[in-house]
Amino acid sequence: VDGVILFSDILTPLPAMGVDFSISEGGAIEISPIRTEEDLIKFQNYEFNADTACPFVGETLTNLRQAVGNKATVLGFIGLPFTLATYLVEGKTGTTSGFAQVADMRTNNPQILHGILEILAKNIADYASYQIRSGAQVIQVFDSWAGHLDESAFIEFAMKYQKQVISSIKARHPDTPIIIYMAPDTYSKNGQRLSLLAETGADIVSIDHTIDLQEARNIIPDHIGIQGNLDPHILRDGSHDQIRAVTEKCLKVGNGKHHIMNLGHGIEATTPEENAAFFVNYVHEFIHQR
Repeated sequence: VDGVILFSDILTPLPAMGVDFSISEGGAIEISPIRTEEDLIKFQNYEFNADTACPFVGETLTNLRQAVGNKATVLGFIGLPFTLATYLVEGKTGTTSGFAQVADMRTNNPQILHGILEILAKNIADYASYQIRSGAQVIQVFDSWAGHLDESAFIEFAMKYQKQVISSIKARHPDTPIIIYMAPDTYSKNGQRLSLLAETGADIVSIDHTIDLQEARNIIPDHIGIQGNLDPHILRDGSHDQIRAVTEKCLKVGNGKHHIMNLGHGIEATTPEENAAFFVNYVHEFIHQR
């Protein structure tokens, strides 16, 4: 592969912000929620130090960078403020309740939500900078749950803070590429948010698998790169011929310019290793034949 990413849950830095959480063996997340002015003040007053928040993350990135050398790119990653805020407000994964608590706060106490988002934007940018200083050469930023917001809510509660995080990282690390991704949801599938993601200041927009890559390329300005977008279900369930055909179509759209070949979503846990290996090897084969 051409890139190595350190997988560390997007919630990892939260305890260093004074927010403890637990994850059950079944994967259920439990967090003491932030829903009142008093909760917000406590959150605002907790001092976050990115250099000491997650020392194991920095150590691992440094070791990865030394081990990989120039053979592959080391990537760090962070969750963006809105997605992180959904966990803080819901006290769990918001998909289980349709983000009901977040919706209520957006309507009735938006100042509390904005207060949470402001703190997260500052802290998360610091955390990304720490990852870069520790060895990450590219940063991927994720706003996985922002796709359930309509356009006006997205601009106010998600995009505003996406821009803050990215501009803060760029102010300190102007040459470090930033990739932004948002999972397909009600208002983000089929490329609905690509034009806005292209305005966040990110260098590369990662395309999910619900839109044809050529359509996405037509939406996103040429100076911004794209990543994607093989359907992970095809990688899991398809024959090698099917994987080859869809991968080749993506690569031809990318045309070797401002394109990172990747999946359009996270890899499915049950994906056969031989399918993943075939995909990677075919991409290299295609590129070397150019």
